[in-house]
Amino acid sequence: MDMQTDIRDEAEHVGMLRDTLRRFIDKEMPRPLVQQWDKRNEFPRDVHDKLVALGLTGLTVPEAYGGSGRDITATIMVIEELCSRSMAVGCAYIQAACYAGLNLCEVASDAQKAALLPRVASEGLMFAYGFTEPDVGADLASVRTTGERDGEALVINGNKRFCSGAAISEYIYALVRTGPADEKYKNLSLVLIPPTAPGVTLEAQDTLGLKGGGTYDVNFTDVRIPLDNVVGGADGWNDGWTRLVGPGLDVEKLEVAAMALGIARGAVQDAWDYAQQRVQFGKPICTIQSIRHMLADARTKFEACRLMTYNAARLIDARQPAAVETSMAKLFVCETAKEIVLSCQQIMGAYGYVRDFDMERYVRDILVMPILGGSSAIQRNNIANRLRLPR
Repeated sequence: MDMQTDIRDEAEHVGMLRDTLRRFIDKEMPRPLVQQWDKRNEFPRDVHDKLVALGLTGLTVPEAYGGSGRDITATIMVIEELCSRSMAVGCAYIQAACYAGLNLCEVASDAQKAALLPRVASEGLMFAYGFTEPDVGADLASVRTTGERDGEALVINGNKRFCSGAAISEYIYALVRTGPADEKYKNLSLVLIPPTAPGVTLEAQDTLGLKGGGTYDVNFTDVRIPLDNVVGGADGWNDGWTRLVGPGLDVEKLEVAAMALGIARGAVQDAWDYAQQRVQFGKPICTIQSIRHMLADARTKFEACRLMTYNAARLIDARQPAAVETSMAKLFVCETAKEIVLSCQQIMGAYGYVRDFDMERYVRDILVMPILGGSSAIQRNNIANRLRLPR
């Protein structure tokens, strides 16, 4: 059975959009070209622009600002499909539709929405997250990067780490300390910092996977930005923590789950096809019971991942509480997708270990998924705490 056609329970508009996107991927993102982007660590801006022209970055933007209206299920589907072929294109889409579009809708001022949301829909405007620091990971409220007022400007000093896509984004969406650190979760603000502003320096990190957008250490030395760049305007001053952990956080967990789901989809499809084409002892290896069982397990695990991901998306679209379900999806899908991909690599044997085959890239990309967007340990804590398990 071809996984590319095995979708049975989608809303009609999502299914139609998936069909359109698959035709786009076949035409604009052929495998040889995707392999080149990965080897060169190259971002295909032209492909991103063509996605924008299809209206896909407008899936998180209200119609009043030029989008098609908030549709989380469709957005998650786009992430899954793009990441099944290329993380370079998939991650950039997330930076536009989610990092920029969703966050602006949730926590920006009216003026910021009016200025930036139309650009997300029509230009694919991208944000890069500037949260992690050299000594700050999961404990984001302990950030040390500072923002000090100087008249009508904000002066930024500090460092950010693992700032993916910083060089291809128009703004770094950064959490900075804008007051005394004695009250941990207060005196924090979200700010928009152009990576091209004087005083901003980027140092590329050489990562195992996620090639295309690049991951950077970012240094801010007396970087001056307008006070208008505080997310939320005057109301956002020292209110960064509230805005950071709002409803957008649930969607962020699903974004990573959808990335992992896409990688797993690509791996299962390739292993499924390979097992029917590879002949040993006069028969395709799919006739060997151990291979058949590995493929059956991979398909079963993938289906469980798919159901968890889209169930959580459905809850968010229905404006229902979904914090537990999104943490469960992020935990289960990322960990299980890693199992799926490594199993599929085994099915392909040595061919799954060489760069001429996409399986090698799937392995490199999937390994970081349980870490991105809140580690598996963090998600387990979230689930236990949300379900009120006594400490």
